Amino acid sequence: MEKASGSLFGLAYGDSLGKPTEFQDYATIVAEHGPAGPLELSGDPALVTDDTQMMLAVGEALVAAGDPAPGRLEPALRQAFLDWAISPDNNRAPGMTCLRACGDLADGRPWQRASQLDSKGCGANMRVTPVGLAPGLTDEQRSGAAQLQAGLTHGHATGLAASELTAFAVRWLADGVAPRDLLDRLRDRCAAQRSVYHHDWLGDLWQRPTAGTPEDFIARGWDECAAALARVDDALRRGTFAGDPCLATGAGWIAEEALATALYCYLISPDEPVAVLGRAAASSGDSDSIACLAGGFAGASLGLAAWPPAWRERIEYADRLHALGAAWD
Repeated sequence: MEKASGSLFGLAYGDSLGKPTEFQDYATIVAEHGPAGPLELSGDPALVTDDTQMMLAVGEALVAAGDPAPGRLEPALRQAFLDWAISPDNNRAPGMTCLRACGDLADGRPWQRASQLDSKGCGANMRVTPVGLAPGLTDEQRSGAAQLQAGLTHGHATGLAASELTAFAVRWLADGVAPRDLLDRLRDRCAAQRSVYHHDWLGDLWQRPTAGTPEDFIARGWDECAAALARVDDALRRGTFAGDPCLATGAGWIAEEALATALYCYLISPDEPVAVLGRAAASSGDSDSIACLAGGFAGASLGLAAWPPAWRERIEYADRLHALGAAWD
């Protein structure tokens, strides 16, 4: 079913559909596209944002590293992020957190000293989908890699936890977990991992005046993610899905809200992937990040064939998306 390709392309499609609506209010989006949101790619190629660019950086770093051990993956991620930072294509309003962290990574300092320690922006988890798709990883490796790629730029515990949840959601969906069971599995993982700090992957990232122990540090992230997932559950149970999804689960500028609102948009109609993208793009918050995460979920579950075939060659970076998907399908 080419689920890796389906997820990677789905992420890029969502990113492209959400790109023009990111800074529009909901009424403006509906006036232009209708309540279903944008449902057709625009442009040839259909351009994406830094979300897809950084997702490709993570995926290609995983391939380059080969062995997913932290000592091999961290240098590969660092180089991929620095290549992205100086690329002439890095002209899509990239996040300042990522740019500042890359500026500090460039001088070779330990990544824990470059990370923006107080940031839990959605840049931590909008790019983590490849960690969920990479085959052959143990749960510990997937968890550690997801948190490491987040921590290089976003050092807040919630950014780490939300990234791990995103990666596991993608993995579970690709493995055939039913969408109706996904939210419970994610909430169970929040509880099971609440006091787990990955020293081998994160080193001393936890050390700051507000954290007494590594376990205290990471627990805050899991607790904030658990609260966001509870809001998704409440919104789905209400069963009234019209209107701006950000009003139900958050605007998505921060990591746990991006995950929550993407899950909400996806779980309303998981068998209608294009409708998922339109709903996510028709949001008043960080529309491109919400839609790219939702597209990654839908594609992981349904595979590449779920998307309109004509979109495959129109999306920007189609060659890199094809190559990465082919490596893992």
